[in-house]
Amino acid sequence: MSPVVMAVTVLCLYLIFFRFYAKRILARKVFELDDVNETPAHALRDDVDYVPANKYILFGHHYASIAGLAPMLGPAIAVIWGWVPALCWVVFGTLLVGAVHDFSALVLSIRHKGQSVGTIARDVISPRTRLLFLLVIFFLVALAMGVFVLVISGLFAAPDAANIPSTSHPEAVFPTYSLMLIAMVIGFMVYKKNMPLWPMIGLGFVLMLTTTYLGLEMPVTGFTAGDWTWTLLIYAFVASILPVWLLLQPRDFLNSLLLYLALFAMMAGFFVLSPDWVAPAINPNPVGAPPLMPFLFIVIACGAVSGFHGLVASGTTSKQLNKESDAPFVGYVGMIGESLLALLAVLATTAGAFSSRAEWESFYGSWDKAAGLHQKLGVFIQGNANFIHQLGVPLDYAAAFISVVVVGFAMTSVDTGARLLRFNLEEIGQTIGVKALGNRYIATFLAVAAIGFFAFFKVDGKPAGLFLWTLFGTTNQILAALTLLTVTIYLYRKKKPILYTLLPMLLVLGATIAGMVMGIFGAIAKEQWIVASVGSAIFLLASWVLVEAMLVVKKVKLERGGDQTSG
Repeated sequence: MSPVVMAVTVLCLYLIFFRFYAKRILARKVFELDDVNETPAHALRDDVDYVPANKYILFGHHYASIAGLAPMLGPAIAVIWGWVPALCWVVFGTLLVGAVHDFSALVLSIRHKGQSVGTIARDVISPRTRLLFLLVIFFLVALAMGVFVLVISGLFAAPDAANIPSTSHPEAVFPTYSLMLIAMVIGFMVYKKNMPLWPMIGLGFVLMLTTTYLGLEMPVTGFTAGDWTWTLLIYAFVASILPVWLLLQPRDFLNSLLLYLALFAMMAGFFVLSPDWVAPAINPNPVGAPPLMPFLFIVIACGAVSGFHGLVASGTTSKQLNKESDAPFVGYVGMIGESLLALLAVLATTAGAFSSRAEWESFYGSWDKAAGLHQKLGVFIQGNANFIHQLGVPLDYAAAFISVVVVGFAMTSVDTGARLLRFNLEEIGQTIGVKALGNRYIATFLAVAAIGFFAFFKVDGKPAGLFLWTLFGTTNQILAALTLLTVTIYLYRKKKPILYTLLPMLLVLGATIAGMVMGIFGAIAKEQWIVASVGSAIFLLASWVLVEAMLVVKKVKLERGGDQTSG
């Protein structure tokens, strides 16, 4: 099957699964969505975190928040095993697992007053599971955001204007920071001055494209990666404490419009180019790579299923959902949008960035060659820039445009992640009785400090985030499995169909536990004691949640048996 035929088939599958699987089976049969039910955005409205939003605006926020660097990074390395395994997991993993996870986490949260999955686990499984969830969440988000800050800083850094490194994109600085000001003006005018939404969004989009062009003409140089890291941490603090209507909603929606434009241009250029595969269909034993199974499921995390998405869905998105019928579009289609981004990453790295099999193998000849974060981003940018180049756009301009898109979405993940960590610390404070963590400013400061730890603190000469990055995939997938477990227990208690969440949970849990155990033993063999210790701690926390869940199932079965006997 040619790449073009394959891409058309996948697009059709996206539409079919949304219309029939998401809207008919999941929304109606499993969760029984009803707009009569008041959502937390209305019931608990405070105009800071709980604010009802237009579904298209909310979709933009949700999509921009989940579509960070990971859906570009994961598939760009997983293709080392061939394009067929990567493609299958990106598509079917999304439709049957990831989109179900995101949608069900969103619905579960709106049925529990907009609470996070950690707090919901307390009510659904047991009080002890709340703290277990929150600890896993804290590590995952702080680690991921610390690495995102590192990567963005590296993309921005260009200390010498006359000699800009090939991995740097200082042209992305001006449009990225200009967007913050544009978004805040739009948020103020719409929510405080009652200006019409869509004309303001249109004006903001034009201004955003203008600043993107100006950024290409006036790259910001003279700053090191360390300088940008401090700037990004300050931004994360400010963005986390501002009301969602002032920055988060308009900024994320404008960012999503930029991505829509990029996705359309990349797909159009792909069809114009109509390339052939240069990567092998299946490459089961790359030099130095871990086994295809189960590590395919772990390497491609956010491009197929991601526990971080459940945090966004239950952390910020559920607090802004206007009505229950908006949930399939925001939650399920939002994940399809991320799958499309991952699909383009597969296409770019197997049919766009390289002209021949030999050139592809020179990059993907071994795991060590292709495993670096900047290398993966570079191939993604190069391949998709080549697609856009087919539309008549100069190649260097196309590459700069893609870099702006990449940075924009990484920035969105950073400020959403900081807000989620603030919520997380507030919930930890409630659990352990530390009232100070309920203060928005104190919790935000500690959240940003945790992100900064993974960005600045070094272990064996490497930033802590990069040193521990191998744990991101397994921790992320463990959290996704535990979220699906919580949803399954909730449905079981409600006597609703559970197979739609139970089977995906078993798949993700089995693959991740196998990968985590292999990773722990691998870290011990390499004497990476910190990685082994942290990985073991996460494994034990996850195992504890599983035990708690099994006890709940046993208890519910006994209660039902007693009811039947008494009846």
